[in-house]
Amino acid sequence: MSIQNNIDRITDILRRDDGISGAMHYTEQISWVLFLKFLNDYEENKADESFLEGTDYNHVLRKDLRWNQWACPKDDDEKLDVKRALTGDDLIDFVNKTLFPYLKAFKTNTNDPKSLTYKIGAIFEYLDNRIASGHTLREVLDIIDKLDFQSSDELFELSQVYENLLKSMGSDGGNSGEFYTPRAIIKAMVETTDIKVGDTIYDGAIGSGGFLVEAFEFLTANGKKERLSAKEWEKLQNDTFYGQEKTSLGYVMGMMNMILHGIESPNVFRGNTLTQNIRDIQEKDRHNVILANPPFGGKEKKQIQQNFPVESNATEILFMQHFIKMLKLKGRAAIVVPEGVLFQTNNAFTKVKQNLLENFNVHTIVSLPSGVFLPYSGVKTNILYFDRKGATKDIWYYEVNPPYKLTKNKPIQYEHLAEFVELFHNPQKRWKNYTKAKETRYDWTIPITEIKDYDLSAKNPHTIEVVEHKSPKELLASIKENDAEVNSLLNQIEILIDG
Repeated sequence: MSIQNNIDRITDILRRDDGISGAMHYTEQISWVLFLKFLNDYEENKADESFLEGTDYNHVLRKDLRWNQWACPKDDDEKLDVKRALTGDDLIDFVNKTLFPYLKAFKTNTNDPKSLTYKIGAIFEYLDNRIASGHTLREVLDIIDKLDFQSSDELFELSQVYENLLKSMGSDGGNSGEFYTPRAIIKAMVETTDIKVGDTIYDGAIGSGGFLVEAFEFLTANGKKERLSAKEWEKLQNDTFYGQEKTSLGYVMGMMNMILHGIESPNVFRGNTLTQNIRDIQEKDRHNVILANPPFGGKEKKQIQQNFPVESNATEILFMQHFIKMLKLKGRAAIVVPEGVLFQTNNAFTKVKQNLLENFNVHTIVSLPSGVFLPYSGVKTNILYFDRKGATKDIWYYEVNPPYKLTKNKPIQYEHLAEFVELFHNPQKRWKNYTKAKETRYDWTIPITEIKDYDLSAKNPHTIEVVEHKSPKELLASIKENDAEVNSLLNQIEILIDG
């Protein structure tokens, strides 16, 4: 049975538990159990390697708290030792009163934030066992015990399964949706930022860690890993991936996602990125590549706003200033922003965009279709590309046009962005140099001299307006379908007015 089928079984089991409510909870609970089994197999593999090298391996976990001692102890026939395997109230008491307190203490027991010990403590600092029934937990442990994370094939499958779990958590809507950015968008952004081994890559709002994971896979896939030197591999593991996450759940999901994908020591910490006074940021603090989809639609208190030269309660404007300040000389950035950042021309928005255009090269803006982030948000968004290589001269626009209206069940696909990626890397194929039927032109270039009042919104000059006449019944259905999007837009307008 595949890992995915086993995880589906566990999900069904957890849904019946009194302590679990919704995709956010069962993803969180599956995560900590999966992580401990992964950690057990990782340590066993390291111990075997040390034995072959004639050295001793120092286990991170105490012997009696390793998986094969408490979770699924074995008898002489390598079958579950039912006499030693805890279940029911005994199992829950052990997990809540012994195992979790031990793991939570890891962070305070080491001074090395790059160590695996510290990372484990940082994860479990914000985790608690929510599984109420010890019999439910016993079922879950027995299923996960059969998974083997020592083979590269199973590790790859595990990473894909975990992505699906995070996606289901995002699709659940509510607050959990903010942790997940569609993989198609992340992949396209990573493929168009010229990432190289030796770069530092930063996301100031990591959510489930999608951008950093995709960047790692981009740098190691298709035989690239095998061509890396030992020094390059160490650099990739320890000094490449950086970020912060405000929420405890997002931080836990992001850390686990990165570790399960093979990033053993991500430099990611829990905290509100916007509490840092950007006036204190120096060149040594900056990064070569910034990839992010920061939260938008939120508001920050006056105390937080004072950390920025241009004060605003709109989180998107504060994050923009932060990312501008965090980019190294010659660095590259690709950031998802709501439509309002581009077209809004009030004082705060104008000042930030003026700084961006005059001191950075805003070379590309991608107009994403409505519905990309449904059901979490219906706000229309764009991808803003800029680098620190001089002032802006021309902006190349690309309008993404899927063949169908995006919904929760019909999300954006990578194929919808494939032409953008192709044209990004091949400027000679863009519309002004390449003949296409007028109605299929989705890219255009605007010189900075034609930008008025710092309005950067994407207005496709090739678009021909088509009036569609609908029946009253169809109009009513459309209104109901777009209700969530309307509410989100009203919230955006309120923020823009306050900002």
